[in-house]
Amino acid sequence: MNAIFTRHGGVSPKPWDSLNVGGTVGDDRPRVIENRLRSFRAVGREPKSMFDVWQVHSADVVRANAPHNFSPPEYKADAILTDNPDVTLFMRFADCTPVLLFDPIKHTIGIVHAGWMGTVKQVAAAAVNAMTAAYGSQPEDILAGIGPSIGPDHYEIGADVFTRVRETYHDDADMLLIHRDGHIYFDLWQANELTLKNAGVRSIEISGLCTACHPEDWFSHRAEKGKTGRFGALIGLK
Repeated sequence: MNAIFTRHGGVSPKPWDSLNVGGTVGDDRPRVIENRLRSFRAVGREPKSMFDVWQVHSADVVRANAPHNFSPPEYKADAILTDNPDVTLFMRFADCTPVLLFDPIKHTIGIVHAGWMGTVKQVAAAAVNAMTAAYGSQPEDILAGIGPSIGPDHYEIGADVFTRVRETYHDDADMLLIHRDGHIYFDLWQANELTLKNAGVRSIEISGLCTACHPEDWFSHRAEKGKTGRFGALIGLK
């Protein structure tokens, strides 16, 4: 099972109203813990099954063999994998791209956090390759979902990111970089889809929900100028 939560239904006040699950944005920790508990209970997952990481915009992948409950994250990484049904993988977002992975043959799952930096580092491909190495997954068997994140109409970038996209995607960068009225925008959705396809994944769904278009439903770092919370995404094996 998997779930991506909106910003509704929690206990946090503005600017984190209300289901903020981010512990580093200024909200009080007891409220963050309560919001995480509500998220897990809403989908029938045991809160003590949680495994998360300190997200650092890397291409590093961690294998979760057992839950660590609500204790502080032990690892710095931006992708987590498991084949343990007693583990629920959990991450936090506010414009960056959630990527969920499921191999129904080997019964393994993964979750990926891909902002622009993780995207150009191809963290989604790193997760797929790690599933192959750790569990024997075949990329063509993996089902991938790209969740709500900032859309190409809102994600304006500067020259440094433009250069990194060019260096990573070469000729394919032309379809990922949108030029409009003297500004350049980056399509995170299509970039991560391309990364997954290049890694051998064939079944990919994109939600097409832009967090910056709908800050009433999603936390958006860009639309709310950094004064916002983080919404949660989780995935677990039944």
